[in-house]
Amino acid sequence: MTPDNPELFTVGADEAVVTFSTSPGETVTTRVGGREFTTTGPHHIVRATDLEPDTEHSLAVDGVSPSERLPSNFRTLAEPSGRLLATVATANDVHFGEAECGHLGPPHDDIGPFFSTAPGEPPYPEIMNRAVVAEMRALDPDAVVVKGDLTNVGSEQEYAAFLATYGALGERMHHVRGNHDAMQDPTMAIEDAPYTVDLRGVTLAVLDTVIPGTDGGQLPRDQVQWLDDLAADATDPVLVFGHHYVWDLRAETRNPHTFGINPDDSEALADVVRRREAIAGYFAGHTHRNRIRRYPEVRSVPFVEVACTKDYPGAWAEYRIHEGGYTQVVRRVTEPAAFAWAETTRGMFGGVYTDYALGDLQERCFTQAF
Repeated sequence: MTPDNPELFTVGADEAVVTFSTSPGETVTTRVGGREFTTTGPHHIVRATDLEPDTEHSLAVDGVSPSERLPSNFRTLAEPSGRLLATVATANDVHFGEAECGHLGPPHDDIGPFFSTAPGEPPYPEIMNRAVVAEMRALDPDAVVVKGDLTNVGSEQEYAAFLATYGALGERMHHVRGNHDAMQDPTMAIEDAPYTVDLRGVTLAVLDTVIPGTDGGQLPRDQVQWLDDLAADATDPVLVFGHHYVWDLRAETRNPHTFGINPDDSEALADVVRRREAIAGYFAGHTHRNRIRRYPEVRSVPFVEVACTKDYPGAWAEYRIHEGGYTQVVRRVTEPAAFAWAETTRGMFGGVYTDYALGDLQERCFTQAF
């Protein structure tokens, strides 16, 4: 039987992760370079480690022809120069309290299909987030940033469930609200943003991009000035985090009610990034997809969106900060029940969700020099 949904999901400087599914008990061999990995279904997670950075490696999965998602070869990322100084993990769109996924919400028409966990099973946000927290704890990062949509409708009960789960990470866990979190209480989970998290060799700047009562985003003048002042005085690189993504700076038409940060505020943020060389990336969620935009006129700094945690692909991201740059590695949850849920939800939105959420490999994993 041909494996289902084979994907080269993650490529780092020294590793590659391939995932796919088969019937229970079925064994499949995956070859990475000269090494073989035999796994047993239904869920296959092949992690090849200790690879040479910036090196071409061959790839083959028994029974699978090469494709865009499973190429016959790949190149590991270049490792940033200098010592590894800090490791950061992020998640977004965790949506505690959500009971059924696949809804676009007004004013969009729901096209289905819709998915929910079976009666008697834990709610899928709990399945997914508990698994991601366990994987983050195994990574043991210096800091974790959960960047918005912590809840489904912004209730106290949902927020408490989020805190109970991610609280297992201790004081290194930081968070900020998304639009869902301000649906009932316009101050819930704002966490005194904007704020900084100071780590060895890097400063994390966390912004509040929410307009309570809407799904669109903003960046008020006081936050723009706060970031400008922070970056002007920074002696270490600055990585910026918020819930909403930046408006496409090259869009031909301007829509003040965009799903992301409105055009004027996006341009104000981009101007700070252009002028302040300390800023080395802006990282968002909200769209439930992996995407990167770069603009030469803004120093080609990456403006990043990372896919959601609650359904396919069950994403979270790792950042390795070196003296000379950082790598972003987007991962997908691998715990069996969570992996199975992610696979179930591939077919949302008339079957187009997989391509939308996954994005290109280069939009999930990259190295950025300082």
